[in-house]
Amino acid sequence: MAKKIKWGFIGCGEATKYKSGPAFQKIENSEVVAVMSRKLEKAEKYAKERGIARWYDDAQMLINDPEINAVYIATPPSSHATYAIMAMKAGKAVYIEKPMAVTYEECCRINRVSQETGMPCFVAYYRRYLPYFQKVKTLIEEGSIGNIINIQVRFAQPPRSLDRKEGILPWRLQPDIAGGGYFYDLAPHQIDLLQEIFGCILEASGYKSNRGGLYNTEDSISACFQFENGLVGSGSWCFVAHESVKEDRIVVVGDKGSLSFSVYTYEPITLHTEEGRKEIRVENPTYVQQPLIQAVVDHLLGKSTCTCDGESATLTNWVMDKILGKL
Repeated sequence: MAKKIKWGFIGCGEATKYKSGPAFQKIENSEVVAVMSRKLEKAEKYAKERGIARWYDDAQMLINDPEINAVYIATPPSSHATYAIMAMKAGKAVYIEKPMAVTYEECCRINRVSQETGMPCFVAYYRRYLPYFQKVKTLIEEGSIGNIINIQVRFAQPPRSLDRKEGILPWRLQPDIAGGGYFYDLAPHQIDLLQEIFGCILEASGYKSNRGGLYNTEDSISACFQFENGLVGSGSWCFVAHESVKEDRIVVVGDKGSLSFSVYTYEPITLHTEEGRKEIRVENPTYVQQPLIQAVVDHLLGKSTCTCDGESATLTNWVMDKILGKL
């Protein structure tokens, strides 16, 4: 059993700067010893600014670094499976950014290699561990709104400035890199949270359309789904909405009230019961991935078990692929 988790980063983009990267250094018995970017100067700059000892422009060189015993994969989804499999076959545990891969089939490949090699695979569905969403789960489990009857996901956002630049689309709108459009980038956190709270989704279907004409992939999706306990839900996502209808909300309807919360903006949790309306504010840590990374480190050190693994993350890809008609 390792005494200290020494990380190598494959990818050093914006997410690692503000959501995850600093957390790896703040946690006891966790250290970042090397980073990799396809642009060596970018990796060098990132490493020097953060006191990281080594940098590479080749993923295999980083994976082969004998000091590294765990690899954080923070690249676009199209390379997740390749890098995860390379690392696990080299005897390194992996922590992969979401979504786990570009398809359900690729997720299954990663899981098979994890089983064959015995190397743990974790996926960055960090919202499971944030105090805000743990409060949501507690309120539901305590019966604050009674027996759960229905779930509704409502999400709408206006186009981003980059979406309007013809011929220069962000990678999140390139299905061969991202797996889909903004739905494949943003819906995973919502779907993962629902399955964390209510159990596995066993049935899912949906309709997709391109209504804005800004890019080729879908920009409007409607879906319905059913959980293993029979609970049903629906979702609506629009990525070309007007600013005035911007929305980020999940509504949970019970037989004694309703509860609503946001996934990306952390608006106050709202509880509606016969006692009236109540707002609950919950603060999250500065580096939002820190609670999950702590759980991953503790797991790798043999202190506890982290269930935010590849098998649970694969269920989210399955649901998305069913909604988009890819399965």
